[in-house]
Amino acid sequence: MPGSLAGQVAVVTGGSRGIGRACVLALAAEGADVVINYVSSEDAAQSARAEAEALGVRAIVVRADVGDEAEARRLIEAAEAVFERVDILVNNAGIARVKLIHRLTREDWDDVIRTNLSSAFFCTQAVIPGMRTRGSGRIVNIASMVGQHGDPGQANYAAAKGGMIALTKSAAKELARFGITVNALCPGYVDTDMSSVMPEQYRKDLLASIPLGRMATAEEIAASVIFLAGPGGAFYTGAELSPNGGQYM
Repeated sequence: MPGSLAGQVAVVTGGSRGIGRACVLALAAEGADVVINYVSSEDAAQSARAEAEALGVRAIVVRADVGDEAEARRLIEAAEAVFERVDILVNNAGIARVKLIHRLTREDWDDVIRTNLSSAFFCTQAVIPGMRTRGSGRIVNIASMVGQHGDPGQANYAAAKGGMIALTKSAAKELARFGITVNALCPGYVDTDMSSVMPEQYRKDLLASIPLGRMATAEEIAASVIFLAGPGGAFYTGAELSPNGGQYM
């Protein structure tokens, strides 16, 4: 039986590891052809491509630093050159530079804003013409709970993710008339490589602050992406979905 996204094409930025990889495989499992973007983890990206293709869809890997406008446009152009369309864009690329504000360098600030926020703007801008022409499209921005409530040591990350939420709302209002939905996913802490480096005591304290008592899996976050990209998400736009285990309400 074909999946709910059969015949569609999805681009996932930062798709080689963590949440991005889980999104790639979930989209492929629902029948979407996938474009896996990466900037440094080529082996992981190629592994994700092989797993996606094993699910019976077409998949390509595109190296592009999506924090750069020209590179972001090249990613979307590469997707359209192979598949002739982009139906789903998942803006997932992200990094963290955890430091207190007085210790943040200009480079720490610029790198996070560029990778986490500017990339979403550049990729969104690049997919709009094709989506407008077809009268449909789904854009899912992977923001963060941190962008909703802030966090010590994460001023740059919170600013980027909060900016992504605001970008989501403005884009949703602009693009609704063209049949394009834009939503933000705001996960709490997710058990990925990024969280695996936490000191043990910090991890214990963190888990104690989550009512459900654990972090999310990357696959659980990907399931929310599938909902927003699929038939069930058709009447959602400008929304913030918060899979965070009850940590922030």
